[in-house]
Amino acid sequence: MTDKRDLVILGGGLVGMTLALAAARQGITSHVIDKALPEELTAEGVDGRASAISTASWNLFCNIGLEERLAPLGCPIEAIAVTDAMRPGRIDFKPEPGDGTLGRMYANRDIRIALFEAARAEPAISWSSGVEPVTRERGEHGVSVTLSDGRTVHGSVLIGAEGRQSPTRKEAGLSSARWDYSHRAFVTAITHEKPHDGVAWEIFYPAGPLALLPLLDLPDGRHRSAVVWTFDEKDAAGVSALSDAVFLGEMASRLDGIFGRIELAAPRMSYPLNFHHAPQIVEHRLALVGDAAHGMHPIAGQGLNLGLRDVGALVEVLAEGMRLGLDPGDAQVLARYERWRALDNTTVVATTDAIVRLFGVPGRLPSLVRRIGMAGVQRSGWLKRFFMDEARGMSGDLPSLLRA
Repeated sequence: MTDKRDLVILGGGLVGMTLALAAARQGITSHVIDKALPEELTAEGVDGRASAISTASWNLFCNIGLEERLAPLGCPIEAIAVTDAMRPGRIDFKPEPGDGTLGRMYANRDIRIALFEAARAEPAISWSSGVEPVTRERGEHGVSVTLSDGRTVHGSVLIGAEGRQSPTRKEAGLSSARWDYSHRAFVTAITHEKPHDGVAWEIFYPAGPLALLPLLDLPDGRHRSAVVWTFDEKDAAGVSALSDAVFLGEMASRLDGIFGRIELAAPRMSYPLNFHHAPQIVEHRLALVGDAAHGMHPIAGQGLNLGLRDVGALVEVLAEGMRLGLDPGDAQVLARYERWRALDNTTVVATTDAIVRLFGVPGRLPSLVRRIGMAGVQRSGWLKRFFMDEARGMSGDLPSLLRA
C-alpha cells in the first residue's frame, strides 16, 4: 500500500522539521527525508552554533508545542548594543519595561533535540534519516521521490529545505542571485568574568564584524556568550592557525574590557559567508523554504528567523487551501505563498547585505559618517522602535502561527 502524504520535505534541519511539526498541527501529513542521522546532528561538538530566536519565531515554537522543552534553555536578549569599533556613537536597542525582550538565544543543538523529540512522537510525520533522494518526480497528480535505500515516497507537493546548496532548487531550474563575501565566520563560545546582562553586542570593524551573543550561565555560575567573528578569507588560514591563547588575546583587545577576563568554552569552527536569493520560490508542485530560498550574512541574526517565517506562511496557505478542497500542490495555493513571502524575504536579505557593505568601508571619514548616523538613530525613538520590531520579527503581515 502506498503511503502518500501531503508533503514530501527534503531536508530535516531546523526549518524543515519545524515545517513538518507546524503542518502536523494543521492536520497536514508529511514525509521528511534527511541524509544525516539525528544522533550525528545532535552529538556534542558537531554544531557549536547558536541562534537568536525572534519573538515571532518563539511564538511559532510555542504554537507547535515546543514551549515546555525549550523555555528553560534559552537566554533572553534584553538589549542589543551596536558599535563601530567600540568608538563613541553606539546604538542601544532596549525595549521599554513591559515590552518584553528582543528574542532568546539558543544553542542549535538544543533546538534540534527538541524538534526531533517532538517529531518522533508525531504520527503525521514519517521521518526517514540516513537516506538521500535519487530521483525526484513532479507529475500532474502528485510527486514522488526515490530514495537511496530503494524505497519511493509519494506526496502532493515537494518541499526543498536542504539549505543553501539545495539540489531540489537546482534541479527545478530556479535561479538565484548570489555572490561571495570573501569572508569566513569563526564560531565559538567564551566564558567571561563580568556578566553580559542579556546584552547582545554587534561590534563592526572594517575587516569584519564581531558579534557576542548572551547564553545562559553554566551550572557552576560562569558567565557565557556565543561568538561569531568574521575575517577576510585571505586571513582565515592565519586565524585558524592561531593558538587559543592568541585568538583570545586578539578578541580581548577588541572588547574594551566589557567582559573582563575571557576563556574559550567551545571548539572553534568556521564556515565561508555568501549571499543568495531566489526570486522565484515555487514551481509546479514545489516550494522552497529557509536557506534553500535565501541565504545571508549572519550579522543580523535573521537567517533562521526568515526561514521560520516561510514556515508560518506556507502552512497557513496550505491549510486554508485544503479547507477549501484544494490540493496542497495546487498552483494558486503555492503562488499565494510566494507572493506573501516576496517582500519580506527581499527586504531582509537586501538590508542585511547593505549593513555588511556599509560597515565594511575602511577609513576614518566613513567611520565618522557611520557614527554620526548611529547617534541620530540613538536619539530617535521611532526609528529605534522600528528596528526593534524588525528584530523581533513582529512587523508586517504575520502568519497566525507566528502570533502569540
